[in-house]
Amino acid sequence: MEERAAGAAAGIRVGSPTGRWVILTTVLGSSMAMLDSTVINVALPRIGEDLGTDLAALQWTVNAYMLTLAGLILLGGALGDRFGRRRVFVVGVVWFALASLLCGIAPDAAVLIAARALQGVGGALLTPGSLALIQASFHPDDRARAVGLWSGFGGVGAAVGPFVGGWLVDGPGWRWVFLINLPVAAVCVPVALRHVPESRDPHAHGRFDVLGAALGAFALALVTYALIAAPGRGASPAVIGSAVGGVLLGVAFVQVERRRADPMLPPSVFASRQFTAVNIVTLCVYAALGGYFFLSAIQLQVVAGYSALGAGTALLPTTVLMLLFSARSGELGQRIGPRIPLTVGPVIAATGMLLMLRVGPGSNTVSGYLTDVLPAVAVLGVGLVTLVAPLTATVLASVDTARAGLASGINNAAARAAGLIAVAALPLLAGMGPEAYRDAGEFASTFRRAMPMCAGLLVLGALIAYATVRTPPKGVRDTARPECTVNCGVIAPPLETAPQGAHRAQGQ
Repeated sequence: MEERAAGAAAGIRVGSPTGRWVILTTVLGSSMAMLDSTVINVALPRIGEDLGTDLAALQWTVNAYMLTLAGLILLGGALGDRFGRRRVFVVGVVWFALASLLCGIAPDAAVLIAARALQGVGGALLTPGSLALIQASFHPDDRARAVGLWSGFGGVGAAVGPFVGGWLVDGPGWRWVFLINLPVAAVCVPVALRHVPESRDPHAHGRFDVLGAALGAFALALVTYALIAAPGRGASPAVIGSAVGGVLLGVAFVQVERRRADPMLPPSVFASRQFTAVNIVTLCVYAALGGYFFLSAIQLQVVAGYSALGAGTALLPTTVLMLLFSARSGELGQRIGPRIPLTVGPVIAATGMLLMLRVGPGSNTVSGYLTDVLPAVAVLGVGLVTLVAPLTATVLASVDTARAGLASGINNAAARAAGLIAVAALPLLAGMGPEAYRDAGEFASTFRRAMPMCAGLLVLGALIAYATVRTPPKGVRDTARPECTVNCGVIAPPLETAPQGAHRAQGQ
């Protein structure tokens, strides 16, 4: 019965009323996660001022969300395969909305951080379900078009995210950055329940790898705590114990995944040297990007004197370039192979980050923006256009078609984890004190130390790509192109992927 229902769902056409409802639902759901990813950095200085927090609390405001999302996203995809992709997607949207409400009314930093962690759980449920619903619902001939429409609308939402976030922070207040998710969810849920067909993977079996997910999440949490707490507490027993405990849990995670019959992260997928190499490049690239966007939004406001709206608008050219040219970059990567884009792109992006060193007092004037900020964000955008779509395409092309969804999910988790560690580690490495973001002079000096570190990570990624990446044999994964459109590269990591089940849905 379920297989017949899934087969009927997989015959939907984009131009049909049901097809349009599916596109609307998935765009609304993914936009919630996308919007929070693109606006939170702009709101950080105002959150810190309003709640009286130090830099560590601001780091946790970003990282609590990324921690639970990175740790649970693969499990979220598996839940959708087993219990129904629409059902898990709707649960994720409701969960995300309730957590957003808690963020919006949080009386202090501790409640906000806890609510952000809950948001990440909701994101881990709805994020993989967004693309999985499209892959499972549409006729094979219409899937590429459906993904393109979903990516395009999602890209527009991401592009206006910093602008909307800045307007909200300067207008009704930073709490509305989270509360705006409530009306979106109020529209998304009833539309999904009424118009989106349910689908499952009839072949999904075995136990969920809850132990693996828990070990991975706790390992990341302990390492993150050690990195964030170190500037204030030094080499205290708590810091050292957390770091050692995180490493030990990481080792235990690897051992558990090797021995389980149905692991969340199958070690066999790393038998592909190219897949392993490209994920290492992903770690370098998204660690650099995570640190850059976390620090640059604060630099623009605290040091350069931009308002929240001004800072969001100032960073907009990077996103606009991604929106306009990522699809063409993916096509170019297919023609010339991934090695050149994955080598040249990070170097160009690193140049953009180094140009951010020009940003300082006086950069908030028109002439200051044109000479200091715009060249940096434009060059960074060119670098990201060059590398992000080919990076995602190469991940998918590095494994056989049956594992494309899993490969995409692993790459997504790697990108999230890289940004998580970067946001935790960069202030420590750059020597930022707990109150650095309140002092323009101190933050500016540490920002000048942090940007070369981010640029260095990008150059390291370029060198690894040049040494290891090769053009995959034709026919290995020729269908990667539809998934490497705009949404794969709008500032944030490739948000909407289908970690466990999309590859099975493609064959329905």
